[in-house]
Amino acid sequence: MTAANLTDLTVLIVEDEPLIAMSLEDVLVDHGVICVGPAGSVAAALEMIADGGFEIALLDVNLRGERVDAVADRLAAAGIPFIFTTGHGAEGLPDAHRARPVIGKPFRDLDITEALARHRPHRQ
Repeated sequence: MTAANLTDLTVLIVEDEPLIAMSLEDVLVDHGVICVGPAGSVAAALEMIADGGFEIALLDVNLRGERVDAVADRLAAAGIPFIFTTGHGAEGLPDAHRARPVIGKPFRDLDITEALARHRPHRQ
């Protein structure tokens, strides 16, 4: 995958760890991605989803002890693709979304960029 595959992609970052969120944003911006967020809580993520303006989301499974099932459900209902980022493995995913793509923590920058290039929505 090349960096060109991510140019002008808009990504919602849902991550409660500030250092991880900043690192994700730095990597993505370096690849031409426009970042929305980060949302550090379920409530903030739901607000950002309602506001729209992004094409795909990176979704941590646990935000300050709160599961992100409602966020995943809302993204799915809106037809917005998302990729889970988690250190808890597949068993930590919401049951209804176990077939979604997952990037295990700790992840490399290349893991993120390749996953986004592979799962980005096709523009009409």
